[in-house]
Amino acid sequence: MYKRGAGDFKYYVGVSSLAQVATREDRVCVLNILGGESSEVTPVGHAYSGGNVVFGTSPGRRGQALQTPIGAVPVYNTVLEGLNDGHRFNCGVVYLPPTAARDGVAELIRVNSELTKIFIVTEKLSVHDSREIRAMGQANGVDIFGANSLGVADAWNRVRIGGALGGDHPEEALRRGSIAIFSNSGNFTSTIATYLRMAGWGTTTLISSGKDVYIHFAAPEFAFALANDARTRAAVLYVEPGGYYEQDAEFTKPVVACVVGRWKSKLTRAVGHAGAMSGGADDALAKERWFIEKFGVEAIFSPDRPVVSAKGAVVTNIAHIPQALSAVMRENAARPDFEPEGDLALKAWFGANCGLALPPDLDLPVILAAAPYDEQIAALNRQIGVVLPRQSMKDASGASQMDARTQVTALYGTSMLDAAQHPLEANVSLALLHELGGDNDQRLINVAIGASLNLHGHAALAAAQAAREAGNAPNSVLAAAASIIGPRCQQEARKALRVLIDGFAAAGLRDAQDESFDFGSLKVDAPGLFTGKAPDPRADAMIAGLEARGAKSVFVRYLRTMPGHPTADAVLAAVAATVAWGPLMRRRVSRLTVESLPWWFRLFGSLIGASVPAEQHTPDRFCGVQMSDVLGRRTLSEVACVALLGLQPRPADLFTFQVLVGLLLSNGPGTISAQGAKGAVSADGPEDPERVQLNKCLAGFLSHTGYTHGGNGYEGIAFLIEQFRDTGLVDPGDPNHGIDLGQLASKYVERYAHYKSGKKSAGSLDIQKIPGVNHPVFKDKPVNHDPREVFIQQLLERRGEYNVFHDFYRALVKSLFDAGVSRNVYCVNVDAVIAALLLKMLWRPYRAGTYPSSALETAAFTIFLYPRMLGCAAEVDDHMNRGLNMDTRTPASQCQFVA
Repeated sequence: MYKRGAGDFKYYVGVSSLAQVATREDRVCVLNILGGESSEVTPVGHAYSGGNVVFGTSPGRRGQALQTPIGAVPVYNTVLEGLNDGHRFNCGVVYLPPTAARDGVAELIRVNSELTKIFIVTEKLSVHDSREIRAMGQANGVDIFGANSLGVADAWNRVRIGGALGGDHPEEALRRGSIAIFSNSGNFTSTIATYLRMAGWGTTTLISSGKDVYIHFAAPEFAFALANDARTRAAVLYVEPGGYYEQDAEFTKPVVACVVGRWKSKLTRAVGHAGAMSGGADDALAKERWFIEKFGVEAIFSPDRPVVSAKGAVVTNIAHIPQALSAVMRENAARPDFEPEGDLALKAWFGANCGLALPPDLDLPVILAAAPYDEQIAALNRQIGVVLPRQSMKDASGASQMDARTQVTALYGTSMLDAAQHPLEANVSLALLHELGGDNDQRLINVAIGASLNLHGHAALAAAQAAREAGNAPNSVLAAAASIIGPRCQQEARKALRVLIDGFAAAGLRDAQDESFDFGSLKVDAPGLFTGKAPDPRADAMIAGLEARGAKSVFVRYLRTMPGHPTADAVLAAVAATVAWGPLMRRRVSRLTVESLPWWFRLFGSLIGASVPAEQHTPDRFCGVQMSDVLGRRTLSEVACVALLGLQPRPADLFTFQVLVGLLLSNGPGTISAQGAKGAVSADGPEDPERVQLNKCLAGFLSHTGYTHGGNGYEGIAFLIEQFRDTGLVDPGDPNHGIDLGQLASKYVERYAHYKSGKKSAGSLDIQKIPGVNHPVFKDKPVNHDPREVFIQQLLERRGEYNVFHDFYRALVKSLFDAGVSRNVYCVNVDAVIAALLLKMLWRPYRAGTYPSSALETAAFTIFLYPRMLGCAAEVDDHMNRGLNMDTRTPASQCQFVA
């Protein structure tokens, strides 16, 4: 029997006082010292303890060392090698995996007769191994702490062994005092020490007991050592369900017991710490009763009901520990160790109510943070725009998200169905600035992009025309133009934009449309960056366009106050700053995003311009529209619609164009086109954004579009033309067209059924599908609907618009079912809607012979490229801000060889 303060232990206990748990004389050997956890926490504990780790082991790494703030710790293959080199230790720390922990303990005990303590950090040891570890410790006179422990620490001795108690700065959390801590949770051991310090109580010895199946140094041993430690006046216990250790402990000093885990009584298996099992008589409620009886109190302590005795108190919330301890110590006529340092109640260091008027009890005051956080927050407040953490962006996006159920994509939280109700220029803002552009934003964007539409005399137009004449598809034509709009085209605009951002942010500008903003406090030192000696015709045309539209811009107004003549680059920078200022100041976007805007504006304008033949570009006109009208009166939607159709659009055509743009803006980060754009960013290296070439990224998007992904709208158009060729249809928008759509659909279904039957009879599985009918997600119900198609149908009905081609598709899917070709009513998918909308606009000129089928094909392809260019720009910008170098590549282990 081993003697203790009150009674006898039936087993070996070597530690007789808490002062002996972690001392300055202890010397430590760490098993698996170079492992992930150990290599992080051992150097901190080694330095805090004045150099208590003599060596560590890591098989196969003899001769290496673990670097620490006070010198290197040598590494050996085995414990015996370290001993043979003359090192001596009495404490072992085990960081080995669960299956190896038992053998590690055996090695420590077998080769070192001076061993007195072992600390096991490893969690989830098997019951069999825990029993053997217990037996080895008892047989050889070794105290074992753990398993699943974060070790021990002593604030008086300034020692930490076997874990991370006190965190990265134990000297801050572990202030010398008179309270010991024994906790089933490692992290809460440090948290409780911090709570106590705030209330004026310091600590002596802290023990993270662990909560594995076996707690080797448990509450009875702790109570024994507590009784014999003259430094410690009281203790705090953090207790979880499982085990009868606390019931067996006999405390002779005041104790506050925090018992948690009532919710675990509803479970039937272990959760969290392996030993915290529910059921039986050792659950949380039972342990609460044990301590209530030990302390002679009536109930659980709470601030509203401070029930304590001189022996102790029971709490169920760690936040109540300091108050309960102070009350218990008052019963013992004991004062705190030092003046309280405050409390851990929520204190807001920064906040924003977003313009909401909150009740006083919810409107938390913002206080000055403690050093060094005050300086860091001040620097953060000076930061312009958001800074996003970098991460692998393979198969991920912070820009777009697709709802797997509805197949509706959202771009920065805006559904494509919502985007379809806004013009192209508003969606430019959505793609680049994460929110739809307002009226003033649209006026500015119309001018910024409109100024780049006319490529007369530009090399980009020559490249596009050469690609067109070589027979390339529209995507290749635009890629040829994109390759010319390189980094140098926007250098001066970006420089000007940077200076504007710095100057106006320092001057406190909040509203970029504030016509009363005083430039007196503005300090901008950039001679020659904004103005030239001679007038710049492009700049003058842009300013005239902004004036004609009534656009408001503090930045443009500032340019006009400067001596000299504003340059086109400066005006473009001023427009970009105005559009982006709100999102930038609200930290919706990053500074990198804003500084890229001039390049994006030029790319968008140039690619829309390059989509039409060179003869449509003259010195003062684009597609027959005066440039003064392009900049001062027409919207980008109108001009792009003219470029797409080669015709002056009617109001209904403009609305249809708007809907098509919104629907096609994005289809999620996994599409081929988005992958091409993101891959280009990844290859350039987003961690150094200055190297990322936006024109190359758009070329990546363009090279990843084609007749199946991008040009497939023509298949639907060709199908509809074939069905309506001999119907005499004049106006697809006239509901009184006089065509029996049911009969027309039945005729086609009869031919298709015969074709399908013949293919099956011949044993061929290569059956051509009907364009725009069915969808792999929307099927197998009696009647199937694509929610996007339903939305468009309802939208057009609300506007009083009719589309015979769309109506035919609805008749077709019903006829397929009625004829037995399909076992349910197929959905009309969104591709059919796109084909129907586009063909409706072009039916009359096509039937009149003024619009050839080749132009139809080009239009069907190009209508995909315009909006998807914006969606892919959003992916590019997102990847530039978040991505890592080469993070879209497929690991070699996942690559396959196909033979």
